[in-house]
Amino acid sequence: MTETIIHDVVIVGAGLAGSWAAMVASREGVKSIGVLSKVHPLRSHSGAAQGGIAAALSNVRPVEGTGPRGPLEQVPEGAEDPDSPDLHMFDTIKGSDWLGDQNAIDILVNDAIDIVYEYEHLGCVFSRTDDGRIAQRRFGGHSAPRANFAADWTGHVLLHTIHEQALRHGVKFYSEWYVMDLIIEEGITRGVIVMDILTGELHTVRAKAVMFATGGYGRAFKITSNATANTGDGVAIAYNAGVPLMDMEFVQFHPTGIYKHGILMSEACRGEGGYLTNAKGERFMENYAPDKMELAPRDLVSRSEQTEIDQGRGIGDDGMGIYLDMTHLGREKIMTRLPQVREIARDFLGVDIIDSPAPIQPTAHYSMGGIPTDVDGRVLANAEGDLMHGFFAAGECACVSVHGANRLGTNSLLEASVFGRRAGYALAEFINSGAELYPITSNPCQKQQDRIEKLIDKSSVNGNAENVAHIGEELKANMTDNCGIFRDGERLEIAKQTVRDLQERFKNARVMDTSRRFNTDVLAGLETEHLLQFSEVIVEGALARTESRGAHSRTDYVKRDDDNWLRHTVAHKTSDGRPTLSYREVDIDWEKYPPQERKY
Repeated sequence: MTETIIHDVVIVGAGLAGSWAAMVASREGVKSIGVLSKVHPLRSHSGAAQGGIAAALSNVRPVEGTGPRGPLEQVPEGAEDPDSPDLHMFDTIKGSDWLGDQNAIDILVNDAIDIVYEYEHLGCVFSRTDDGRIAQRRFGGHSAPRANFAADWTGHVLLHTIHEQALRHGVKFYSEWYVMDLIIEEGITRGVIVMDILTGELHTVRAKAVMFATGGYGRAFKITSNATANTGDGVAIAYNAGVPLMDMEFVQFHPTGIYKHGILMSEACRGEGGYLTNAKGERFMENYAPDKMELAPRDLVSRSEQTEIDQGRGIGDDGMGIYLDMTHLGREKIMTRLPQVREIARDFLGVDIIDSPAPIQPTAHYSMGGIPTDVDGRVLANAEGDLMHGFFAAGECACVSVHGANRLGTNSLLEASVFGRRAGYALAEFINSGAELYPITSNPCQKQQDRIEKLIDKSSVNGNAENVAHIGEELKANMTDNCGIFRDGERLEIAKQTVRDLQERFKNARVMDTSRRFNTDVLAGLETEHLLQFSEVIVEGALARTESRGAHSRTDYVKRDDDNWLRHTVAHKTSDGRPTLSYREVDIDWEKYPPQERKY
C-alpha cells in the first residue's frame, strides 16, 4: 500500500461518458481531475460501437414508395424535414416498452443534435453525403434514418476525438488501474480504493466527488458481445457500498453476434439492407414483424431468431445459429459502409460477407439497468429520489432511465455522450460551489488487501481450493441457460439457487498465480466476485417481474402488465447480503401518451 492520491474529481472509466465528463469539468474550471481505467483509455468499450449515434439531423430520407429496404436520398435545401426530436422521442419511448423516463428521454433527443455537431466541431471524422453533410442510415426501431456514422467505426472515432480533447484540457489518465472499493462514510462520498495492475500496489484516492462510468455487465453471460473488461465492476462496487441498483433484470440480447463467439456484427448490417435467414433460406422476420422486417427493435428480432432456433430451423452443427446475408449489397457498399464487419467475419468465421452469408446468433449485448441517477448524473440513494453526496454516474453503468426495458440501436453512444457531458457540468458546479475534501476515518485499503490475500492463499483451504475460473464459467452458463432471452419462474428459481451456491463456493476459491505484478488471475478473481454479486440482483428482479416487457420475456407471463408493472425495480443490499426490492414510478406524460396509445 502506498501514499494517498488526491484529486478534486476522480472518474472511474475512460469511455465516452467518463471522458466527456472529465473534459467538460476541466473546461469549466475544475483544476484536478483523475480518470482511472482498468484498460488503456482508447480500449474502452465505447470504441467497439460500430453503427452510429442517433440524432434527428434530417440529412437524408427514404426514397418515397420504396418500403423499409429502399434507398436513401439527400434532403434538398428548403425541403420539409423527414425527422424531428419529437419523432426520435416517440421511437425511444416505444422502444423502451414504455418504461423509459420521459423527462430524461426529452433531454436525450433534444441534446442529440447539438452533441453530434459538437463532435463534428471537435474534429470527429463522420461519413458524408455527396454535398458534405453528415451521412445517416436506418437502424432498428427508428422511424427515420437518424444513425449518424463513420463507416462502421463510429464509437472508435468518437472516443478518439473526446480522449484527445480531455488530454488537451489537462485531464490526468491512470491507465490499467482497477478500482476495488467506493468509500462512503456518513452518507458522504470520499474516494476510492484502486489497484495499480502493473505493480499490484493498492492506493487510496481521495476526492471531493467521484463519478462511475464503468460500462456494462454483459460478461455475466456465456455468449456476449461485451469486451472481457465489461464485468460490471462499478455496478457491484456501488451496490456493496450501499447504493441501490435499478432495473437490473433488463439485459438486451443483440440479434447479430458472431456464431459461437458473440462478437458484434453491427446493426448497420441490417440498416444497410442485410437479411436474416434460417436453415430453409427463409427471411423469417416477415412472420414476426412484416412492416419493419429486420429493422424491428432488437428485443423483438432476438426473440424471433431464438424462436426459429428453438423450433429447429437454426443453422450450424448445433442448430444454434442464423444466417446474416449481405451478399446482395455488393462489394462497393460493403467496403465503404461495413469494412470492419467484413474484417471481423473474415477473421473469426473465415467468411467473406461479400460472397457468403455469415452465421450469427443472439448475444448478450447491453445493460439497461444500473446505478440510478437524475438527468445530471447525480446518483440516487433510494426509490424516493434522495441524492448521494458527491457521487455521480453516467453511461451504461448508470440508469437514467432513457432505455427503459429495451434500448434502440445508436441511442447508447448518444446516452453516454449527452449524460456524460451533463455530468461534467454538474461536477463542475458541485466543485466550484465549494465542495469539501472530507477525511477518510476507516481503513478500507486494508479490507481490499485482505480480499487479494485470500484469493492467493491456498493454505487456508487445506489444498482443496477450487479454481475461480471454473466458478466464473458456471455462472455464465447458468445466466445464459436460465436467465437469458426467454425466462420462466422454474428456470429463474434454478438460476437464483445456482448463483447462491456459486457465491458460497467462491468463499473457498483461489487463483493459480500468486505473484504481485500484473496478476491478471487475481484481477479475474475480483471480477468474478463482482459478477456473482450483481447477477443475484438480475435474477431476483426477473423473478419478481411477472410480465413480459422489452428485453424481459417470460414464457409463463407472456403479456405486458401496465397495471402492476409500469414501474422501475430498485434493489438494495441487505445486512445478510441478499437484495431487497422496492419500486419507483416511471416518469410519463399521461396527457401526451394516454394508456390506449401505449402499444408496442
